[in-house]
This record gives sequence, C-alpha cells and structure tokens, in this order.
Amino acid sequence: MLPPAAHYVPDYIDRTHELALLQSIDKSAWLGDLKRRVQHYGFRYDYRARRVTNNSYLGPLPDWLSALADRLMKDDIFRARPDQVIVNEYWPGQGIAPHVDCEPCFGGTIASLSLGSTCSMEFSHIQSRQSLSQFLAPRGLLVLNGEARFNWTHGIPARKSDMVGGKKVHRERRVSLTFRTVVTTQAL
Repeated sequence: MLPPAAHYVPDYIDRTHELALLQSIDKSAWLGDLKRRVQHYGFRYDYRARRVTNNSYLGPLPDWLSALADRLMKDDIFRARPDQVIVNEYWPGQGIAPHVDCEPCFGGTIASLSLGSTCSMEFSHIQSRQSLSQFLAPRGLLVLNGEARFNWTHGIPARKSDMVGGKKVHRERRVSLTFRTVVTTQAL
C-alpha cells in the first residue's frame, strides 16, 4: 500500500531492457563508501553534507540513462527532465534507512526503477507515524510526488527476505535507479 500522491507502475520496462541496463551498470565503476555500492550520474550527491553543489556536476546522463529520462518526461512522470540518477546495489541483508530525499536539492518528483530482485519498501508518515509497505518487483517503477515525496519517509529494511501475501520471498541482488531533478546547486 502506498502513501497519497505515490504510484507504482509494474513492468515499466521489459526483461530485455532490464538485462541491458544491468549490463551497462555492471560495466561502470562502483563507489563503495556506503554500506552498499552506488553509482552517481549527472550530479554526485554529497551524503555527509546532504547537498548537491555546482562542483558535484559529473556531466550529462549517459545514453542508456538519457533514454529513460526522456521516457519519464514523455510519460508525464516528470515535468522537467531528470538530470540526476543514483544507482544503488542491494544484496540480501542490505537496506537503506528511512529518509526523505533532500528537499532543497531535488524537485517534487522522485522515481525509482527496480532491477533484478524484489523487496518491500516501508513508508512512515513524519507526523502521524502511520506506516505502509509496498512490494517492489523487478522492472517496476515507484513514483513519489507531493505528500508522498515530502511528508513520508521511505526505506528498505535490512533483511534477507520479505513476507508477501503470507509467503516468504527471498531477496537476491537488487539494483535501483533513482531519477531526480536537481533544483539547487550551491558553490562550496
């Protein structure tokens, strides 16, 4: 179940496209300065300072991400073309702490495409503490707008399996591509 102003598009891409994306990702260099491996495109997000600056510009999105950014605009998911992508790799037992993506750094839409494996994402309303959970399948696109973007945290519990419909679903390697639009850049 999703927070208000969020939506989920199952099978946003097909299996052939998923495999091509994973191949492009695996040919690229990973950063290992977090508990999970990441790649940054467009702009590098500074996790310690929690900001994006002019000095963090890495260049235009590569073709394999640019085509997806164009499609996200064509499909009216973004009003402005996404210019920042973070690729996160999660192995069974890895997750990400509940958070709201940097508000002054990124626009009002966040879209995340899941590749490889499944997981459950948990949402918590910042004020009421109401909690919800959404199962994310490979090739599905999660879109956070408005209230879901700014008033709910989202995170992935660090575990090796999830309970879905009363059944235990084991996690495998999952890669997510999170598309965002940089709205502010500051000099260091």
